[in-house]
Amino acid sequence: MIAWIEANPLFAAGAVLVLLGLLWLLATRRKRPAPRREYRDVLSEGAGPAQRNTALIDAPPAAAIVPPVVAEAPVVAGGDDLTRIKGVGPKLSRLLGELGVTSYAQIAAWTDADLAAIDARLGAFAGRPTRDSWIEQATLLAGGDTADYEAKFGKL
Repeated sequence: MIAWIEANPLFAAGAVLVLLGLLWLLATRRKRPAPRREYRDVLSEGAGPAQRNTALIDAPPAAAIVPPVVAEAPVVAGGDDLTRIKGVGPKLSRLLGELGVTSYAQIAAWTDADLAAIDARLGAFAGRPTRDSWIEQATLLAGGDTADYEAKFGKL
């Protein structure tokens, strides 16, 4: 092999340069950007910019579409620590407070309609009240029955 390189130095140098060029191309090759996704909505069906803006301004706010939460139980003055309910963390507790839910008694008094209204406003947390049995947990916590709560849901 060395004898061949000594016999053909120009060819060997050219082969090395081609190899280095290929390596350089592979190392500096940029990835193709992901294709742009086109987000289409009802307003993008032929509406001009002025029409789109007017339609967006005149649209009702999202909060007006969701029915208000009906809470039959009285709200405790300071509120309860909702993070004691399994499945409710600080972010979800803060969100529930913004929705007017501050006590175990409120959650324990939820009807199916109340549960559906709250669930519709939980965004990424939708489905958690049913999946984590919030009403049952809140009923036990509101009644102060920690022994039954811990037997069913684990330590507080």
